[in-house]
Amino acid sequence: MGSISARVPDDLEEELERFIDEERLDTSTAIRKLLSEGLEEWRTEQALERLERGEVTFSKAAELAGVDTWELARLAREQDITWIGDDHLESDLDDL
Repeated sequence: MGSISARVPDDLEEELERFIDEERLDTSTAIRKLLSEGLEEWRTEQALERLERGEVTFSKAAELAGVDTWELARLAREQDITWIGDDHLESDLDDL
């Protein structure tokens, strides 16, 4: 497992300390949890953006986000993203 070191502003450090206390975690576990959740959110946002721009199929966007197609459909609906297009429809159907 790798090791990462970072300097953070005092206000973030204070917020991290509150998170650690409330979640009853050690510092390393808390930082790993927050980093994992942040990267998961980032992957999902990137996949939805690429889907909306028509760069990837619906199935590929689900794969990139690391979610199943039903979850991606829910997320796309929440963000009012239209993902059905003639150019990717056949590929999406094949992937299902």
